[in-house]
Amino acid sequence: MAEQIRKTTGRSQQKTVVVPEMGRLQPQAPELEEAVLGALMLEKDAYSIVSEILKPECFYEKAHELIYAAIVDLAVQQLPIDMMTVTEQLRKRGDLDQVGGPYYIAQLTSKVASSAHIEYHARIIAQKYLARELISFSSQIQSKAFDETTDVDDLMQEAEGKLFEISQRNVKKDVTQINPVIKEALKMLENAANQKEGLSGLRTGFDGLDKITSGWQNSDLVIIAARPAMGKTAFVLSMAKNMAVNFNTPVALFSLEMSNVQLVNRLIVNVCEIPGEKIKSGRLEKYEWEQMDYKIKELYDAPIYVDDTPSLSVFELRTKARRLVREHDIKCIIIDYLQLMNASGMSFGSREQEVSMISRSLKGLAKELNIPIIALSQLNRGVENRQGAEGKRPQLADLRESGAIEQDADMVCFIHRPEYYKITEDERGNSLVGLAEIIIAKHRNGATGDVRLRFKSEFAKFMNIEDDIPVQEFRSGNQLPPDTTGAQEQALPPTELLTSSGNNDFPF
Repeated sequence: MAEQIRKTTGRSQQKTVVVPEMGRLQPQAPELEEAVLGALMLEKDAYSIVSEILKPECFYEKAHELIYAAIVDLAVQQLPIDMMTVTEQLRKRGDLDQVGGPYYIAQLTSKVASSAHIEYHARIIAQKYLARELISFSSQIQSKAFDETTDVDDLMQEAEGKLFEISQRNVKKDVTQINPVIKEALKMLENAANQKEGLSGLRTGFDGLDKITSGWQNSDLVIIAARPAMGKTAFVLSMAKNMAVNFNTPVALFSLEMSNVQLVNRLIVNVCEIPGEKIKSGRLEKYEWEQMDYKIKELYDAPIYVDDTPSLSVFELRTKARRLVREHDIKCIIIDYLQLMNASGMSFGSREQEVSMISRSLKGLAKELNIPIIALSQLNRGVENRQGAEGKRPQLADLRESGAIEQDADMVCFIHRPEYYKITEDERGNSLVGLAEIIIAKHRNGATGDVRLRFKSEFAKFMNIEDDIPVQEFRSGNQLPPDTTGAQEQALPPTELLTSSGNNDFPF
């Protein structure tokens, strides 16, 4: 038992100092290591049983680590594994004398009574190795925590990163017989059939997009990429509003670029359809205040959860996401945007490797939580250097910093607004002003294609083209229209109804 020393002064009790026990042996099982190595050299198929469980470094005894490394070499070369071949392989590696020579190899095979329990023994060895890793990790963190020159926030990031790295190295998932998987697939099919729109995933409110994707699917990583000023944030805010307000789907939005207040201001502009510069300055006309008071009710109690932690690490995200799912039953996570994330606490040779790690982690988190994760991403400048209307359309090769993003994503969508490049007509002479294309360039489980949406830049709002019809707005003088839920608004003064006629009018 660790000795507990309590320091007291008068009646007040001071902190308890716990002195750890000294001289303890690290977790190890040398007898089991001998049994496993001996069984590997006697049983023909033994290596296939333990190959996914054990690595050379799992063995505590250095000699055993070298012997298992020689066995791995033989397996990779598809050569027989027995006492003679292992001895010869060790001789080639120059390790034979270090492990005790041919005599020790022969001793290992003589200590095996049965290879029937080799998998169980191998798992014990792996668990002992994991315990040693955790002890080493915690000792390093403890030592750095006592160093007063160490920044505690940096140390926490490092600790979380290394712990995540250890857990990832040791995560194994057993295979599943197909019957329960078939039942789960049929259940999903029935749920989709019972939906009026035939969607199996989460609705975005953009009908064309939902038709191609069948909604955002659980465990999918969706990348939405575009050049700056194309409206990435506006798109996901429009989508988050549709999901949370129209369909009551709880959504979490991690914004690494904007503060909470800035995001909410963008949502107010989107929902109330009042130009952003007026929201910033606060110089609203009387009818605009009334319009905002009336429309902003949509946002109250909406299941939208916003986190504006700057330079968010992928490890912080995992912790926050698990808690959001557990406490608020979050169904979708949106990250704005991927290149602003980091994987602090882990070392990388380049930024590209770090981004690769981040994208892999996001895909793993989507699978773990069984919800769609939507991450915004920047495109490189290759688009700007290409000429012509077709040249300005983004391609998968334009994804910035890492090809791993394309590889890890289940779906890659691009936002393209030809009007931004002064392209105002298509090849048929149709106007492209105010139009945006959502280009589904990769879809692992479905079709690719293009979806056209209306983009209202003054309101930073994306919407279905068919929904962009002339509507009425408030002017001081007449009654408000009835609430869509049937409830009449009593608190607001009478207003006049006029037909919207341009950017100076603000339809609601």
